[in-house]
This record gives sequence, C-alpha cells and structure tokens, in this order.
Amino acid sequence: MIMQAEANKIYTPEEYLEREVESAIRHEYRSGEIIPMTGGTPNHNDIAGNLYILLKSSLKGKAYRTFYADQRLWIPGANLYTYPDVMVLSKPLELQAGRQDTVINPCLIAEVLSRSTQNYDRSEKFVAYRTISTFQEYLLIDQYRIYVEHYVKTADHQWLFSEHDDPKITLTLNTINLQIQISNLYENIDFPNE
Repeated sequence: MIMQAEANKIYTPEEYLEREVESAIRHEYRSGEIIPMTGGTPNHNDIAGNLYILLKSSLKGKAYRTFYADQRLWIPGANLYTYPDVMVLSKPLELQAGRQDTVINPCLIAEVLSRSTQNYDRSEKFVAYRTISTFQEYLLIDQYRIYVEHYVKTADHQWLFSEHDDPKITLTLNTINLQIQISNLYENIDFPNE
C-alpha cells in the first residue's frame, strides 16, 4: 500500500538504493520518485501469507524460489523498484547487476488488493510487470471479499484473464504447474460488514 510521494524531488536509482538500505520502512521507486509504502491490514497480511505458505510448501524441492513482501524487485523497462506481496522466481535467481538484494526474474507475481492500491495494481503496475521477459502469471487477490483475478501470458502481448469468486474453485497456476483451492487463500479471513 502506498502513501504520497516525497516532496516531488527526483532521485536517481543509486540515491534511492542508498536511502532504502538505511530506511526502517519500505519505499517504491517510480521513475525518480520515492513513495513510502504503508503497512497492511490483518486480512492483507493473512492472504499474502496464506499464498506464500501454499507456494513455498508446494514448490519445495523444485526449481523455484518464493518470496513474501520484503524482497525488492527491479524493473528496468519501467524504471521501477517495488516489493510485490508474493513472487515466484525460477532458479537460478537473477540479481540486478552489482546488487545482492534485488531480484529481476519473477515468473509469477501476486498482489493483495487494497482500496488505495487496487487501481495502480491493475493498471500501471501491471504494465510495468509486463516489461519483465520472465513474467508469465499475475494474481490479484481481493481482501474484502472472495475474488481473484488471474492473468496468464499466452503469447507476446497476449494475456488470458479469468476471475473467480467461488471458494470451491481450484485455481491452476500454469507457470509453476500447481493447483490452489481459492478457499485456502482466504483461510481464517474475516470480511468486514459493509
């Protein structure tokens, strides 16, 4: 989740990384702007955690690495540093040149939607993610109701979209050859009464 950009000052990627290493909170870097990221709600954290645990346990011993919340991703084609909620990367990890803390080769990314970030996650952020050559699959998971948006790359510049609002549905993650029941993503989630 993202707060307002810092006082419209433009930073270089090097300045951002210097500040970020010393910072107590995470920031996103967007073409020179440094944007603080706020903490998530209990539902946001539980849903991302549920997905991470499902992926981590299911992919044990396979040629993938799974990351949750604090792993920085560099997207050079979009001039963007960000921290996806959950990422799966094929082994071996590819790191940004000269860095040991920033990955560049995710094949699957998942974001848990919040009211403040859902439009960004669906639009500009998804556009940025699509500039990553290894990126093949995108999940957007609603934290306020059972609802998952699933995008799978079928060819260059072609993505197949499906949506799921039934907890009994089994979601097939094609990129990593894995099935996850929607209800498992929402385990122990209490939806607000609105």
